[in-house]
Amino acid sequence: MYVLIGGAGLIGLNLAQKLVDLGHTVAMIDVDPTACRYAREQMGVMAFEGSAVSTDTLMEAGIRKADAVAAVLRNDALNLAMVALSKHYGVSRILVRMRHRDFEEPYRMAGATSVISTIDLAVSTMVNAIEYPQVESMMHFEQDQIEVLKLPISEASQIADRSLAEIAQDPCFPKGSLIIGYQAHPHEDLVIPNGNTVLESGSTVLMVTKPGALHQVIDFMQGCNASA
Repeated sequence: MYVLIGGAGLIGLNLAQKLVDLGHTVAMIDVDPTACRYAREQMGVMAFEGSAVSTDTLMEAGIRKADAVAAVLRNDALNLAMVALSKHYGVSRILVRMRHRDFEEPYRMAGATSVISTIDLAVSTMVNAIEYPQVESMMHFEQDQIEVLKLPISEASQIADRSLAEIAQDPCFPKGSLIIGYQAHPHEDLVIPNGNTVLESGSTVLMVTKPGALHQVIDFMQGCNASA
């Protein structure tokens, strides 16, 4: 996949590195020659010095062949312009980093397919760490209607050394929740479990649930309360 990133700041460079690690071809645009040189020499990506809202620079960077564009420029106004130009040039996947919430609707009207608020992500992560310290990580989908949790299994856990089939039949298992991933050890690959998969203590699971069931999931992991 050919991905064009507007902005070689901290987020842009880290995003580029992740994409390169995944095997994608990455090009970056930034007005800072030092940032462009770093991207070329240290990361091995194509970097074009200039404005990411200049049609000449965008054409030079190959926007017409881009499979995806990520606009992570220094302010929302510039990002909005890049989104609109990317839409104009027929890019099907347009991602944008949003700083101010007022820009969400203009971004979508201009053609953004994904609008990511860095403030909302940071606040949500901190709230989750305070509210649910047992959860290693949490992601929200479909406007916070679905939660995906990464949970460790302790020796005292209700699901330790039990199969998924047994766990699913447990009356305390939160309704509407589903275990979708299993990692036996930190250095092993995540696998899709089946009913016969036995979840060992010290392993990690990925669970899908509704926001209203989060506390039930945590309680179930720590101990079953049949009266709940």
